[in-house]
Amino acid sequence: MQSRSRRQAASRPDRKLAILLAAEKLFAQRGYHAVSIRQIADEAAVPLALVGYYYGPKQDLFCSIFEHWNTTIEERLQALQRVLDEPITDSTLPRIIEAFLDPVLRLRASAEGEYYALLVARELAHLQDETDRVLRTYFDPMAHAFIDALTLAMPHTTRAQMAWGYQFALGALLHHISDTRVARLSLGANRPSDPAASPMLLNFIVAGLRGAFPSPTTRRL
Repeated sequence: MQSRSRRQAASRPDRKLAILLAAEKLFAQRGYHAVSIRQIADEAAVPLALVGYYYGPKQDLFCSIFEHWNTTIEERLQALQRVLDEPITDSTLPRIIEAFLDPVLRLRASAEGEYYALLVARELAHLQDETDRVLRTYFDPMAHAFIDALTLAMPHTTRAQMAWGYQFALGALLHHISDTRVARLSLGANRPSDPAASPMLLNFIVAGLRGAFPSPTTRRL
């Protein structure tokens, strides 16, 4: 009887989630390669063997974090589709960028998604086997959708140019959600990842794209 109760306790769903959240937090804070399975088990307050039981090797656990948060990618794609369902106008470009930014910025500002947003910003920038797998599976399809949409919104550009534009926009977003130096540089006036800065970030990216890839009409002016 006691053995069965122990097995039931070991398989509780809250323990499985605790492991995922512990891994997410430690990977975000220290980096994937600096974190051991034992440290994740200690952070989650579960037996070491339970980590492997639920998630397998560390790389599979890393990928499970992104599977868990894949709804954020889906939310961005749904917002993008709503933009594309309407005629292309001057407001299409800022609305595409808004669809790209807003779900991530809301996630970064939430207690539940803070570490995931940091994990995306800090770990996926370093190309390793485990990050390449995540990028190809979860983020590349979304990137292609946004690059296609940006090319539609700026029809005088090529898709290859918009691939650069997407990377520039991504760089600004990732730096914004991971940087803490802005507090020091502003002499304490600014807070890192302050939601109040979101409209400025959107305007910065939109103006940057229009400046980097001016339309023929704009160039004549």
